[in-house]
Amino acid sequence: MPENEKKRQFATVAVHGGQSVDKTTKARAVPIYQTTSYVFDDSAHAGRLFGLEEFGNIYTRIMNPTTDVFENRIAALEGGVAGLATASGQAAETLTIITLARAGEEIVSTTSLYGGTYNLFHYTLPRLGITVRFVDADDFDGLRAAINEKTKALYTETLGNPKLDVSDIETLAGIAHENGIPLVIDNTSASPALTRPIEWGADIVVNSQPSLSAGMEPRSAASSWTPGALTGPLRRASSPTSSIPTRAITVLATRRHSGTWRSF
Repeated sequence: MPENEKKRQFATVAVHGGQSVDKTTKARAVPIYQTTSYVFDDSAHAGRLFGLEEFGNIYTRIMNPTTDVFENRIAALEGGVAGLATASGQAAETLTIITLARAGEEIVSTTSLYGGTYNLFHYTLPRLGITVRFVDADDFDGLRAAINEKTKALYTETLGNPKLDVSDIETLAGIAHENGIPLVIDNTSASPALTRPIEWGADIVVNSQPSLSAGMEPRSAASSWTPGALTGPLRRASSPTSSIPTRAITVLATRRHSGTWRSF
């Protein structure tokens, strides 16, 4: 997270986080860049970009300035160093797991999960050769026993869906770290307005943005952010899609204080 973001209050980050004002237009709102491609200064410039020697825009499937603001804003709100927006919450979860584990490996998950996540873990991941072991979030000894040399991550939700049971993030992070694996946590129900799991030891945070910040907006975008990094997107959120939750996030602090959580 940039140093200037660390100095800002939560409400200010929600409104301005991740955005550098366009020097030419001075536009206050985040522009929607509906472009698939970008102009290179010359062939050498293109070579440096594709060679990862210089940061810049190459193709909108890989990066887009509108989506970049969304990713950086959420990362700043969560206290992470980087974010990655995908086209759905399931894409963010899938990307996270297949980045950490491959066929023949395992993850351990707590049992109180959103239905779509359970179906992903119970039915889809085993078809890819990834085994998921389920243990109650408060059964700490059971969680330790379920972790073995093949385990690549411990997964939980801040507030279990639909029971709203509260995970002991700090203890779960301790269990994960003593076994040399990351704690991955779905923070959708709580949102960074109420809790920031990274501050309690979580390593990777995922969210479904329509449910979290956009109050069930009709278009979908999701993100994952981490003190480390994730690579290999399944499908990126488009610039128009990213702009909707980016705007909605601006009132996240207001909704926190007023108690109007349309998501519920």
